[in-house]
Amino acid sequence: MDTTHAQIPLTLSPRFTEAVDYARQIHTGWRKGTKVPYMSHLLGVASLVMGEAGHVPFAVTEDMVIAALLHDAVEDGGGLPRLQDIEERFGKEVADIVKGCTDSFEVDSDKKQEWEQRKASYIKRLREEPESEGTLLVSAADKLYNARAILEDYGEVGAEVWRRFKRGRDQQLWYFGELLMIYGSRCPDWRIVKELKRVVSELRRISASESS
Repeated sequence: MDTTHAQIPLTLSPRFTEAVDYARQIHTGWRKGTKVPYMSHLLGVASLVMGEAGHVPFAVTEDMVIAALLHDAVEDGGGLPRLQDIEERFGKEVADIVKGCTDSFEVDSDKKQEWEQRKASYIKRLREEPESEGTLLVSAADKLYNARAILEDYGEVGAEVWRRFKRGRDQQLWYFGELLMIYGSRCPDWRIVKELKRVVSELRRISASESS
């Protein structure tokens, strides 16, 4: 495996600061069923992406980090017009990664397709289309953050944690499992993918006696 590019140091410019403020203005709510600001998720995913610098066989770029901050902006904050604005402000590379991580492009988030349709379409697109390394990295970081949060909260509230989502345990674990198969075929050696697999396995184990 060629790791030459992985050694290029990641640096952040004022574009990163602009992206944080841009995300802050879009995501003013809280994480599902908690009093935790939604920005914690976006900053957490960006942190995971940054943390893979030097651990993946390509250079982690500022564009990837910015896309991590904005990965939910389109499906939760404006649809295609938002994607166009992101491209104008932060460039095509950022917009392409955000697009690759988006499962709904509706302007009105209340008009999204049903959960099953959105997730099935996202899985199909991720499996069949030649998504960039940046898209796969941000997608995996997003899912790892979510899986860790569910696992941590399960330790506090048990099966009640599944009530925070549109679908329960079985559907959530199905979704993680389908994505892990894709990551396993596209980037099986990435540290972040191995960690996601470990966390999802632990979540399956401790919640095995529960039903959705």
